[in-house]
Amino acid sequence: MTDGASSDQGKKTNLGRGLAALFGEENEDYASLDKVRSTKAVPVEHLHPGRYQPRQVFDKDAVSALAESVKAQGILQPILVRRHPDRPSEFEIVAGERRWRAAQIAKLHEVPVVIRDLTDAESLELAIVENVQRQDLTPIEEAEGYRRLLEEFQHTQDELAKLLGKSRSHIANTLRLLGLPESVKTMVMEGKLSAGHARTLVGSAAPEDLAAEIVSKGLNVRQAERLVQDAKAGPARKAGKGSAVAKEEPAKDSDTIALERDLTALLGLKVSIKFHGSGGSLTIHYKTLEQLDDVLHRLNQMPPAGDRA
Repeated sequence: MTDGASSDQGKKTNLGRGLAALFGEENEDYASLDKVRSTKAVPVEHLHPGRYQPRQVFDKDAVSALAESVKAQGILQPILVRRHPDRPSEFEIVAGERRWRAAQIAKLHEVPVVIRDLTDAESLELAIVENVQRQDLTPIEEAEGYRRLLEEFQHTQDELAKLLGKSRSHIANTLRLLGLPESVKTMVMEGKLSAGHARTLVGSAAPEDLAAEIVSKGLNVRQAERLVQDAKAGPARKAGKGSAVAKEEPAKDSDTIALERDLTALLGLKVSIKFHGSGGSLTIHYKTLEQLDDVLHRLNQMPPAGDRA
């Protein structure tokens, strides 16, 4: 793969197939494959961590266990690298930094590498593809990788979904985790909170306090959702108690009820309509962030009112 040598579509097809496509592990002729693989043994000190490595935390115990395997069997899958931009005789790791770290612990002098001519965007994409496919990234690392692909390399969420073999709602919901406070993101990085726990806290009024309570009580995701909902309902209940006279909701006429029913059938979610004089409010009720993302996506795809027949 060279800069500009292949079309964007061709590049994304290869990336979508993952590292197997790069290493030629798809029933191809190995004799001819060796002519283009650029596989070689390289001194460990000639490799450097990649600038676009999405992983921020390396589990010491996991790397140590991998080092024991490397001692016994060597490195079975070559490390994917590209030429270092500032040191032509050395290399930058694109995928396989854990193997490189384990090789150093195992006191190997050389490691097998596959050299590819990759752009910065391709390097980040491949690093994310490998780690996501192996489920090696924390949810926050995954979200940060997605953010970089969106902001630095102008991908869209739909393109990322196709590239990584994920749903668009998964991309969108993972990105929302970046809006959490740093202390909560640290809990996710350390494995104290799962991605499911963290998603329930997005948009809550006191995510740090709620996160601490979830961890201290060992709540599962469903219990965490109830905790967050109770926290949201608390202020509303207090406001209701403080009012001198509770206003009764006027009975809805048959037209309003029919309109609510039609909208509920159209969106697949409960819809409530309230009239206030000449105006009013329309409420769409959802239970999960996936449902919210689906509604927003569908509304975003609708043409402006003036363009409709």
